[in-house]
Amino acid sequence: MLLSMDPPRHISYRKPLAPEFARRVIAGMESQIREITVDIFSAVGDNSDVEFVHDMVGPLPTQVIGQLFGLPEKDWEWLHRLSQMNTSGQDPDLNPDGDLSEAGSADSSMQMAMYGMAFAKERRAVAPQGDLMDVILGQEFNGRFLTDADIGSLLVQMITAGNDTTVTMMAGGLWALLEHPTQLQMLRDDASLLPGAVEEILRWFNPLHYFRRTASEDTEISGTKIAKGDKVAMYYTSANRDEAVFEDSQAFDITRSPNPQLSFGIGEHFCLGVHLARLEGRIFFEELLRRFGKIELSGAPERVRSNLNNGVKRLPVNLSL
Repeated sequence: MLLSMDPPRHISYRKPLAPEFARRVIAGMESQIREITVDIFSAVGDNSDVEFVHDMVGPLPTQVIGQLFGLPEKDWEWLHRLSQMNTSGQDPDLNPDGDLSEAGSADSSMQMAMYGMAFAKERRAVAPQGDLMDVILGQEFNGRFLTDADIGSLLVQMITAGNDTTVTMMAGGLWALLEHPTQLQMLRDDASLLPGAVEEILRWFNPLHYFRRTASEDTEISGTKIAKGDKVAMYYTSANRDEAVFEDSQAFDITRSPNPQLSFGIGEHFCLGVHLARLEGRIFFEELLRRFGKIELSGAPERVRSNLNNGVKRLPVNLSL
């Protein structure tokens, strides 16, 4: 929904949601996110061989988003699966029985949208629950209240964005740290490096490879002429390794500063959930390194087969105290 809008319409739809994702509001979720994280880690045990993506990373954003929107807990895993299909449905390992074409991804998006419409209808009939859905139902967007169809579309974007991208940040982050043990030890020795480490993880392992836009007018970028209507792909994977911006750009350095990584985008469409993603990342790695004194790869990591999602589908690790 928001992704397909231009200003000023985009601003009028984003503005009512922005206060709910402000830094101070998201900071109030720290204890909630930490509790979810600790519970997930407790469930896998203290000395375990785990598939890190499925067993430890996937449940966190699923539960956070579920609680944020007041979604029924019984639906969380199914919605996570649909969000995975939205971005990675062309990977036969993740979608063994499904349609591997773009139409398959469209089908999962439609299922999620229909679910969102039904959920909106149910929520209109009950008293406010004190969650984000109350805000969505009770606010005017661009001078009107959202329809059930609008809310279905909005939930597709927000659930998908909040799930797979966060999973990639955490799984890709651990993979990067395990490949750079000196950096991992620095982080163990000094937890104050964690915010910077999250930024470097996002630069190094940006969740999305690219995003495509349509030029609304004739323009020119660095000598390249772009005509109105041209499709322009922004490759975050390339931008985050730009030698003109990042010193020693091919090095993974958790102390890098400044670090103007572009994984959250830029401009009007800058990620609405940026503070939530950073908080989830910081808490996740704080608790992971606090609980497990030894983390080792126990098999070969595997990436998602996708030209959009820079995801990790398998990260087998051994965890011990």
